[in-house]
Amino acid sequence: MALLMENQFIDLPADKTLDTKLFLESVSYLPSFFDCLGSKVFAPIKSDISGNITKIRGVYDKDPVKYATLQQIVEAEKEAYGAEWPKVGATLALMWLKRGLRFIQILLQSLADGEKDENNPNLIRVNITKAYDQALKKYHGWLVQKIFKAALLAAPYKSEFIKALSKGQVVTEADCMASVRQFLVNYTATVDAIYEMYTAMNAELDYTV
Repeated sequence: MALLMENQFIDLPADKTLDTKLFLESVSYLPSFFDCLGSKVFAPIKSDISGNITKIRGVYDKDPVKYATLQQIVEAEKEAYGAEWPKVGATLALMWLKRGLRFIQILLQSLADGEKDENNPNLIRVNITKAYDQALKKYHGWLVQKIFKAALLAAPYKSEFIKALSKGQVVTEADCMASVRQFLVNYTATVDAIYEMYTAMNAELDYTV
C-alpha cells in the first residue's frame, strides 16, 4: 500500500479549485500503479496516463501563474482555441486522464468494498472489469475492448496485487484495504471535482478510440 499512501492527494478547498502543481505532483506516481497489475497488457493505459500528464505539465510550465489551477487551464484554452475546443491541448489530455484516474478509483473502491468472485475469491478480475466497464469501455472501440479482455486473463491474484501495492512489504489484506480507503477519500474528491468541472463547462466528449 506504500505506493499510494506515500503519495496522498490533498484536501480540496471549499470551492474545489484544483492546484495544477500539486495535482501534477500527485498523479505523477500513478502510472506505476499499473505495474502492480503485473501484465504488460495494461501498458497502453499506463502509457496513456503518462502521456496526458506530460501534456498538461507542458502547458502549465509555459506559464505557472496563468495556469495555477486546472480550471484556469481549461478556461484559457476554451477562449484560445475556439471551435477546436475541447478536443485540443491540455483540455483533451485532462479529459482522458480523468478517465484513467476514475478506472483506478473504481478498482480500488471495489476491492475496499469486498466485492469478489465467490468462485475465485483471490482473483481481481471482477474488480478490474467493473472499473473498466464504468470508466473506459464506452470510449473504446471493439479492438481496444478486445485487447482489454486479453488483459483480464493476465490479471494478478489479489495477494500478488496487494504485495505489489505494498512494495514487497508484508501486510495483511485488512490493513491494506484500510489504507486504500484512507487514500480514496481525497483521491475520489479530486477525480469527482474534475468530472464536475467538465460537466459544468460542457467539455466532455464521447468519441471512441
